[in-house]
Amino acid sequence: MLELAWASLRSRTLCVALAVMVISLSVTLLLGVERVRVQAHEGFASTVSGTDLIVGARSGPVNLLLYSVFHVGDPTNNISWSSYEALAALPQVKWTVPLSLGDSFRGYRVVGTTPAYFAHYRYGDGLALAFAEGSPFDELFDATIGAEVARALGLQLGDRIVLAHGTGAVSLHTHDDTPFRVSGILQRTGTPVDSSVLVSLPAIEAIHVDWQSGVHLRRQRRDAMQLNLRDHVPQSITAVMLGLDSRIATFAVQRHINMFPDEALLAIMPGVTLQQLWQSLGTTERALRLVSAMVVVLGLVSLVALLVSTLQARRREMAILRAAGARPVHVAGLLVLEALITSALGCVLALVALVTASALGRGWALAEFGLSITRIWPDARELAWVVGVLLLSASAALLPAALAYRRTLADGLSPQT
Repeated sequence: MLELAWASLRSRTLCVALAVMVISLSVTLLLGVERVRVQAHEGFASTVSGTDLIVGARSGPVNLLLYSVFHVGDPTNNISWSSYEALAALPQVKWTVPLSLGDSFRGYRVVGTTPAYFAHYRYGDGLALAFAEGSPFDELFDATIGAEVARALGLQLGDRIVLAHGTGAVSLHTHDDTPFRVSGILQRTGTPVDSSVLVSLPAIEAIHVDWQSGVHLRRQRRDAMQLNLRDHVPQSITAVMLGLDSRIATFAVQRHINMFPDEALLAIMPGVTLQQLWQSLGTTERALRLVSAMVVVLGLVSLVALLVSTLQARRREMAILRAAGARPVHVAGLLVLEALITSALGCVLALVALVTASALGRGWALAEFGLSITRIWPDARELAWVVGVLLLSASAALLPAALAYRRTLADGLSPQT
């Protein structure tokens, strides 16, 4: 039967090739959407790893996560420096990374922090930040920039940049009296760090010495070259990342912070809140799946159309098979087998296209979209989709198989004119 089905398909090369191409394209789209979805989910969930708690002013958990990790939106309030010191002094706290937001550089967020950011920030599977060039900020007006900032703006080590007050892409208020020097460029991570400009907390305070309530007072100030990292202690910060000595203490510390007596604070577990945020995007995810599934259905419809359209031309062939001793079930099984072979060829081409695109396009996807493709070969989930397509192909072929089953021997031996 297999040899006979293969010979039958070879006799209709052009039609079969078109059906294989349609199925291949539809399955490639299905697998591509599924891979992008899974990789985006994995990358999204691993934007920050190794951080037990993120603390900010009391608001919604998703809002706190968005502005502290993804630099989307603005905080409702800041945390006083005294509250930060109290949190850092908790016996369960192993390390802290303070974050101060509120300025930008050509639309990219400026993050005021400490050298602890480079030591403790983790993404992906516990990966640490690495430098493509240079080193972390050392002087007061040094800046470390992400890979996307460097690529998009063509910045290099030693270049001077002027920060702007506020987070908009266009700002009328700039800190042009205190330019920063690019001291380091980070390697690409596929996280919001790529689109960040990192400076020291004292630098954030220094550039706002003669600012009050967002207004530049332009009063007399010390020369920028005479300032150093010890001259300015922050009055407040936006958020703080906490690492604990033990994961077991996470809930106890979170409860203590949420009931903090001196200030209204909120502590969130990043992993849990990331899942909540991803679930809120479930409608888009389901829409993508639906579109790709409909494309697969159209591919299967084209396969059925091919088999049905050739039945009239193959009626004599079917009759000869019956005359040679084939039973009706054999004739019907031949059509199902042909459909499976056609679908299998399309699925194989789809898997080859998926592997090739993943291998050749992973660098481009990371550079253009920040999407990290960590897997090249198909996994069990993707192979399950392929098996599902093959089963659907066999089911779709039952219609033309049923039509062929009902043909009679005389029907084929007496062709109509």
